[in-house]
Amino acid sequence: MFKIKDLYKEAEKLQKTIVFPESAFSARTLEAVKIIAKKKIAKPILIGDESAIILADKAFKKFQIINPKTFEKTKELAKALYQKRKEKGLTLEQAQELILDPYYFATMLVAEGYADGMVGGAEASTAKTIKPALQLIKGEKKGKPISSCFLIYGKNKFLDGKTMIVSDAGLLPNPNTDELAEIAYQSLQTYCKLGINKIQQPKIAFLSYSTKGSAKGEEIDKVRNACAKFKKEHHPDKVGGYKCDGELQFDAAMVKEVASHKCPDSEVQGDANILIYPNLETGNVNYKTMQYIGGLNAVGPILQGLKKPVNDLSRGCSVQDIVAVTAITALQAIKE
Repeated sequence: MFKIKDLYKEAEKLQKTIVFPESAFSARTLEAVKIIAKKKIAKPILIGDESAIILADKAFKKFQIINPKTFEKTKELAKALYQKRKEKGLTLEQAQELILDPYYFATMLVAEGYADGMVGGAEASTAKTIKPALQLIKGEKKGKPISSCFLIYGKNKFLDGKTMIVSDAGLLPNPNTDELAEIAYQSLQTYCKLGINKIQQPKIAFLSYSTKGSAKGEEIDKVRNACAKFKKEHHPDKVGGYKCDGELQFDAAMVKEVASHKCPDSEVQGDANILIYPNLETGNVNYKTMQYIGGLNAVGPILQGLKKPVNDLSRGCSVQDIVAVTAITALQAIKE
């Protein structure tokens, strides 16, 4: 059975450097950082005024704290920011001002190799947290989408200890066929980077309001075609093995008894653990339902497809959520 502590142990082996842009104004972040350091999950970099952070807690005297206003490399980072955005109309003067924003500053630390990853979003919207990453780090593959997923785990009667990845539940409003296929591949990669494939075989379900032609419509065609495209481009033998099917309704994807009636020949057989939603609305509503009504843990959103890991947090996140996302960020920083 999956345990979040297993991620902590794997992250500890890597000792990646993770930057926290909200250190100066997030009590939850500071509390999480102390746990991260104590458990040696990562090497934290705190962004903010050193004297103010240490005044809040003397324990932070031992931490690396960087103030964008006094950091000796800030001018260099501003110039690098300018170079990345000058074709979009950003001036050097604007870059020098923008680099003082903690989210842009932290993202540039990742982009320029001073840190391996970034975790933020406990105190800001997803747009504010990830906009710098989309502008400055960009995608791992040109022309491919940046997506997000949530790690869902815990115990209830329905899930029975199963660990899941659900995508996209935090970023892309209405992905097309090609984007859905890529989201599935990114989610499979995340599943394997977190080591869940060592516990349970990946079983991917492309979700819809139809199961194997039980209804008709453009949205159903999109899902069905995305599943076919994914299988064509990513043969199981080349990516470590998986089972995959779609289009499937949620119950056909997740309940063996239902699958035996609705889709008896399905590879997934009602035992899916990677759920690909047709759009953001269904994905977001569903993961929150699992979390609050199902009583499960939902960690994320975890960004997928970036060249370097930058991860967002829900503004309703707990201290332990921040710790978990930090461990995930460290694991994403592994170079393949």
